[in-house]
Amino acid sequence: MLRDVVSSVFLLLGALSCLLGALGLLRLPDLPARLQAATKPQTLGLLLILIGTAVRLEFENAATLVLVILFQAVTAPVISQIVARSAYRTGTLDRDLLVVDELTARMDAERGDSGGTAPGHRK
Repeated sequence: MLRDVVSSVFLLLGALSCLLGALGLLRLPDLPARLQAATKPQTLGLLLILIGTAVRLEFENAATLVLVILFQAVTAPVISQIVARSAYRTGTLDRDLLVVDELTARMDAERGDSGGTAPGHRK
């Protein structure tokens, strides 16, 4: 009985987190905010759902879910970073909305430019 309650709480919290992340993807205005909504709540929701499932399983089967949790926790932030950098480099991201822009200087250094930032963009 206690395992059922604990499992149900984790599953419901995970589903709620995934729902909030999906709503964030629909409602948030720009790419960085949507990446936050796609990465953090979705990852947390999946982790909670997997923990809720692991509570109901035997140890041997639950150990497999721990590997899935670790893989998800490592890959989701990396994928989000790659998508953000791709959007930045292709011009899809509105750079004027950024509070701090450290990537322009790095990109200029990679290209060998010594003129600083591109016109209209903050350093």
